[in-house]
Amino acid sequence: MPKWPAWSRRARIAVFGALGLALAAGGAVIYAQIEGDREIAPVASNGDFEVTGIEVNAAGKTAEEARANGWKQAQRLAWEKLWKSNGMGGGGAAPALDDGTIDGMVSAVVIGQEQIGPRRYIATLGVIFDRARTSGYLGMQGQIAHSAPLLVIPVLTQGGVTSVFETRTPWQKAWAEYRTGTSVIDYVRPSGAGADSLLLTAGQISRRSRNWWRLVLDSFGASDVIMPMARLERLWPGGPVRGTFTARRGPDNQFLGSFELTAPSEDKLPAMLAEAIVKLDGIYAGALASGQLAPDPSLNLQPEIDQALIDSIIAKVGPTPSAATTTATSPDAAPTAGATAVPNTVITVQIATPDSAAFDAGMTAVRRIAGVKEAASTSLAIGGTSVLRVTFAGDIEALAAALRAQGWKVTQGASALSIRK
Repeated sequence: MPKWPAWSRRARIAVFGALGLALAAGGAVIYAQIEGDREIAPVASNGDFEVTGIEVNAAGKTAEEARANGWKQAQRLAWEKLWKSNGMGGGGAAPALDDGTIDGMVSAVVIGQEQIGPRRYIATLGVIFDRARTSGYLGMQGQIAHSAPLLVIPVLTQGGVTSVFETRTPWQKAWAEYRTGTSVIDYVRPSGAGADSLLLTAGQISRRSRNWWRLVLDSFGASDVIMPMARLERLWPGGPVRGTFTARRGPDNQFLGSFELTAPSEDKLPAMLAEAIVKLDGIYAGALASGQLAPDPSLNLQPEIDQALIDSIIAKVGPTPSAATTTATSPDAAPTAGATAVPNTVITVQIATPDSAAFDAGMTAVRRIAGVKEAASTSLAIGGTSVLRVTFAGDIEALAAALRAQGWKVTQGASALSIRK
């Protein structure tokens, strides 16, 4: 019997949620289900512009010169593609910038595939443009509305098997490598480590229980869920790979759109999956613009107060004993403005904590708010979502507003807040 580790909050939720189905198999089986090397950490998204799939074929007197010429050619082609993809100039040609200016806007060149000869360089490259240095040439102004935090469950079906994080898959890898900084969708991408393989499964997307969905979404600091689905069919070994991609969202598995792509061979599969994610991002962005991607209100239930019923009960019962006693014992007491005490509210605050610095920043931000009587950590999960128990002199809306004023992204639930930078 293996020694049980110190479970995180997310792991405890997953284990106890599955315990009823696994009692006959024993605890060792549950422990084995969350072990294994299935994690792929998502890349950091800093908002830069990335242009992928640039194919170059350059020559030079030496291999080094050929490679340098290929990179310059890729940067020029990427600049033209970036200009057109942002709808600038009505789809016309990009401004004819010199190589030095374009090179100054480029922050990195990503090598997909390359073949280097004595005087020839053939490669497929990606080019990342620095947002601050490029936006001026693109004429971008103002702020773009973003979605609420949406949990991503990448579902892949291939060879008759449907999986999410049970094993490492090319679909999971493609989503982990996708740079979300330029998207209007706030993607919450799990890494697949630990209890993710128990919480997020292909069966989860068919659940309708709002209580269970709220439990899962709170664990990841998300407001709603999207399910980008991929079905891959290999026509013959080493041959073309046909993919059907579907965008779905919400606990009711709502259909948003679908399309097909084909990779000519297995080695072109990653490029096809990357292209599919860009198209899916466009579908989700369109749904956001049309109002279809608003968080499901049933995932954020708050008690409804019938004020008419309260007034009728007070009218029948009369004033409270404490009020009557006060009036009788001190008839000459003058009312004091602002004497009504503000009741304390206990609020759960979830903080996205990829590292210890994020936890310290969140704790400091909460404690510096006027009206916070106490802020204590009830769950510390570095690399996940930490939880604070906050006693606040006021209501939850006031605390949420104070956190937003500090620059935090705040998602409000029933007696709970989720904050992230």
